[in-house]
Amino acid sequence: MEAQSTQQQDLRQGLHAMWAAVATGWDEHADFVDRRSRALTDKLLDLAAPQPGERVLELACGPGGLGLAAAERVGEGGAVVLSDVASEMIAIAARRAADLGLDNVTTAVLDIEHIEQPDASYDVVLCREGLMFALDPGQAAREIRRVLRPGGRVALAVWGPRERNPWLGTVLDAVTAQTGAPVPPPGIPGPFALEDAAKLSALLEDAGLRGVTVSEVSVPLAVASFDEWWRRTTALAGPLAKMLELLPEDASRELEGRAREAVKPYETPDGLEFPGVTLVAAATAG
Repeated sequence: MEAQSTQQQDLRQGLHAMWAAVATGWDEHADFVDRRSRALTDKLLDLAAPQPGERVLELACGPGGLGLAAAERVGEGGAVVLSDVASEMIAIAARRAADLGLDNVTTAVLDIEHIEQPDASYDVVLCREGLMFALDPGQAAREIRRVLRPGGRVALAVWGPRERNPWLGTVLDAVTAQTGAPVPPPGIPGPFALEDAAKLSALLEDAGLRGVTVSEVSVPLAVASFDEWWRRTTALAGPLAKMLELLPEDASRELEGRAREAVKPYETPDGLEFPGVTLVAAATAG
């Protein structure tokens, strides 16, 4: 049992380091991510319905786009905490909040599986495409339930089925074909770890949340060129970014060739146009 615990801790620390390592890429593309996710952000905020004066926690916030949008809804009398496991991500989110003049926003380094906040301390918890990376998503869901006040709301999003998100699935397939190793490797949660709506719903219900709903939101991706898509996607794909940096130059060129061939079905006169879908879940604390 102790060995298993140590192994889990090592995995967790490795994942934290991975996200810290790609923070620069997320900083560079933060505005793009927010633009692409605007409809998703609006959906999450409509479901969670943060009200003036309420306290909101965003988990796995990255550059903080969702929480920054929530800060406008709770107003000066409310409070938003932007949190992530990587202090490097938190620094980016804090800077963006300051640039917007949002005095009701603070930041904290928090692990979604071990949220070091008091019980029943938030009216709303938000998480945009972060829960699927938890080593123990059930534990993360229970932690979300714990920090919510009675009647508090949670709204979160995870990527839907891999085959309906070729903007990312083709990258993972190309890397696997090139290296001969599955991406992500066994034991490491990947972007499609919670792609099943029934599984996601059961996860939240088992955590003690009530009135769970799961729906889909279309999140397409349109880019002007292959190079733009490749540069941006590999910079943001935490498990891949450092792996690709270590590939020899010839292997890297071959990998890009595989990817170019794979995305041909999505070519248009204006560039590349990919479909994309996320699963959006909402629930309340009893």
